[in-house]
Amino acid sequence: MSVQVNLVELSKVYPRTETPSVDHVSLSIEAGSLFALLGPSGCGKTTTLKMIAGLLDPTAGEITFDGRSVVRIPPERRNAAMVFQKPLLFPHMTIGENVAFGLRMKHVDRGVIRERVGKMLDLVRFPGVENRRPGELSGGQEQRISLARALVTSPAVLLLDEPLSQLDANLRIEMRDLIRQIQAELGVTTIFVTHDQEEAVMLADRIALMLDGRLMQVDAPASFYERPTSIAVARFFGARNFIPGRVSGARFESAVAEFELAHPAPSDGTILTIRQEAIAHGPGPNSFTATVRRSMYLGTMLRVWVDTGGVEVEFTASPGDQFPEGSEVTLRFPPEHVWVVPAGEANV
Repeated sequence: MSVQVNLVELSKVYPRTETPSVDHVSLSIEAGSLFALLGPSGCGKTTTLKMIAGLLDPTAGEITFDGRSVVRIPPERRNAAMVFQKPLLFPHMTIGENVAFGLRMKHVDRGVIRERVGKMLDLVRFPGVENRRPGELSGGQEQRISLARALVTSPAVLLLDEPLSQLDANLRIEMRDLIRQIQAELGVTTIFVTHDQEEAVMLADRIALMLDGRLMQVDAPASFYERPTSIAVARFFGARNFIPGRVSGARFESAVAEFELAHPAPSDGTILTIRQEAIAHGPGPNSFTATVRRSMYLGTMLRVWVDTGGVEVEFTASPGDQFPEGSEVTLRFPPEHVWVVPAGEANV
């Protein structure tokens, strides 16, 4: 079973503070989906997750599971399970006892418990370890056991609070694959918190980006790269080209050039952005000439910075390409990759 989770104007203000940690967040998370709450440290994403779990009370707003309010329902009755950043395994218990803990609290029959524990350990690809102790496990193995313990009670909502942040790069990749496969197999509504955009993009069906307690954009992963709604969103996802100007019909006028737009631009759009890897070389629509200022070899690619009309533009090229400092280069902004956003409060 999985449920749809809705947040309506959800807010949290901690005592003796004036600035909300979570500021009027509204979200609809489809049943059976894998959803990411993404953002830097202190943006409110873990606070939001804890309110969904029932570990924190909201200051204002509503949380519903399939349309039913859970704000006044205690954590143990919400049918939601949470896996924390640091595994919280009981050191005095065996692995089997740790995984079985939730079922024992529900007074499930011992035979059923044994069967469920075995199935969960198989599911997280760590079978036959029931009699081992938590102190014998590596960090990655501890997280597998934490995941098994969360899933053993068949929750309708699985909540993951940066469960991969303390693992090394290879283990993170392995655990991402495992989480994705388990979620697809069980169909449980899964909400995970991360500060890593790559992790969010690889795992999630949809992403909610939070900054300073506010929801900035909720979208499919590709949209954050191709159609950011603000400079802040574009920057968080690695965009570095921001050209000031103004919209004139289906074109954008700037000191660099006049650019054709393939997408509708907002009426208050005064900043054109394009990702570094989307910039092409050579003449054509939206082309202009620039002077190479510097370049940086990064093994798999070359980062190049150019100047045109007093505006710096960065693009990427193949590592074997040559762009000598001071040379002239013709660049092209393919219209389908050009996006216009409001200036907002960003310093560009």
